Amino acid sequence: MPSGVLITRPEPGAAETAARVRALGWRPVLAPALVLAPRPFRPTRAQALLLTSRAAARALTPWDIPVVAVGEATAEAARARGFSEVRAADGDAAAMTAFCAAHLDPAAGPLLLAVGEGYSVELAAALRARGFRVTRRLAYAAAESADFPAEAAAALRNREVSHALFFSPRSAGCSVRALTASGLSEALRGIEAIAIAPRVAAVLDGLPWCSVRTARRPDQDHILELLGSP
Repeated sequence: MPSGVLITRPEPGAAETAARVRALGWRPVLAPALVLAPRPFRPTRAQALLLTSRAAARALTPWDIPVVAVGEATAEAARARGFSEVRAADGDAAAMTAFCAAHLDPAAGPLLLAVGEGYSVELAAALRARGFRVTRRLAYAAAESADFPAEAAAALRNREVSHALFFSPRSAGCSVRALTASGLSEALRGIEAIAIAPRVAAVLDGLPWCSVRTARRPDQDHILELLGSP
């Protein structure tokens, strides 16, 4: 059976996932769908800073503010960056909304939502519907990768890839466009796509995967649980 695993998440997360994939006995094949770059970020007064991704945590210079992270992996990234008071929700936007509703008070001040360009608009709307004031600020830009990597394209054409991992709706959509534009759709037959959440799996419809599976929980550990060992 082919041992290649296509990894579509952007750097620096792609390298981290590659190391985990390699430790399981697979061969990582990198094809980041997005290129991330920090944006100037001006802290503002708020009762809490909300982080929906490790990319957002890594883009910020820490200051003294309580942090609510979307999940434990993002919380770990925030602590590693230097934030001291960090709590984690249960892994997705709905869980983050519920966490804020249960533990924060709309009357205690606005929430500062640090995001990538184009991300977390629905989360901000959901929090506002719960009575919170939300200040949404860009922490990083996410641009679509210009080209599909030649090494990854060759691995697909040579039938060396058995699985493909997808971590967000946007990166999955960019990957779908890149695969289609590169004439690689037919090379996906026999490849199992693994999505971090149902919204991500829905973006993968229309390509001839042998199957599309969704992680039980929206985090990397549960994506890799589906990958298993070769």
